[in-house]
Amino acid sequence: MKTFDSLWSELNSKLESDPAPNTDSGTIAALEKGTHFIAKKVIEEAGEVMLAAEAQSNNDLAQEISQLLYWIQVLMLDKKLTLEDIYRRL
Repeated sequence: MKTFDSLWSELNSKLESDPAPNTDSGTIAALEKGTHFIAKKVIEEAGEVMLAAEAQSNNDLAQEISQLLYWIQVLMLDKKLTLEDIYRRL
């Protein structure tokens, strides 16, 4: 099972491996599209979390929250934030 920290390690590894331009990594593709694209995905996923919380099962809600956490981490990578930057503010 992945944790927030293990997802972070996985995404950082993808970024550090300097993949070839034709990579299949959705994370790298998102980073190449830039901050605006990534931030829009965060907003989209946050909306889906709200809808799931109000009208769907807890399983659906958990799925939407996991997607939001992924996009939050992609945004963190894009803006060069670390887990420590976030944890200091919790």
